[in-house]
Amino acid sequence: MKRGSSDLPTSVRPPAKRVGGARASSPPTKSSATAGRDAPSTRAAKAAERRAAIVDAALDEFTARGFAATRIDDVAKRAGVAKGTIYLHFTDKEAMFQELVRTALVPTMQRLTSQPAPGVSARQMLETFAETFLRDVAQTRRGDILRLVMAEGTRFPSLAEFHYRNVVEPGVAGIRRILELGVARGEIHAASLAQFPQLAVAPVVLSVIWQGLFGRFAPLDVQAMLRAHLDLIFGERTAP
Repeated sequence: MKRGSSDLPTSVRPPAKRVGGARASSPPTKSSATAGRDAPSTRAAKAAERRAAIVDAALDEFTARGFAATRIDDVAKRAGVAKGTIYLHFTDKEAMFQELVRTALVPTMQRLTSQPAPGVSARQMLETFAETFLRDVAQTRRGDILRLVMAEGTRFPSLAEFHYRNVVEPGVAGIRRILELGVARGEIHAASLAQFPQLAVAPVVLSVIWQGLFGRFAPLDVQAMLRAHLDLIFGERTAP
């Protein structure tokens, strides 16, 4: 049996003081007094680390095997935890996917759709949106989540719906606001464009598909394509 602090041999314990003939215990030390407060925060931090490791391992497995073929055992092995530990955090693979979306994509989308600074043109807003998405999502491991949805969404519509509700829908709404502002300011002459905000960021979506399928054979200059696309919407920029 393991020995805790209360199981220490008597010979190594500090002698207790006597007060009025009775034995009195020593006053609690600072470490023992704060242990109760520190322990929960330490446990919470370790639990958060394990949860993050599980989610990270799940993305690796989903990317390598596909959602359908990935087993909970595979995720546990890659994360370095017991299978039972997985179920302390997630009920199933879909719950892990949802956590991936919530932690890896939702914060980025919230940042992209936040209120722009005053005086920024609609073109600048779209450029910032697209370039940030490319840099922080499409060209990182977060892009694997998008490719996973594209590959598995028809077989697992609940994955596609969760991704749509939490990432695509707010993103499209943010782009629509930019386009409506551009139309109101006279920066965009095709007012109907605001009805189809997907067109404004079509190069971003295309780049995710193209680079995943054909990038090894025919790399795409996404930035140049984006500039050409924005020129079609706003007109070519003139040199100062």
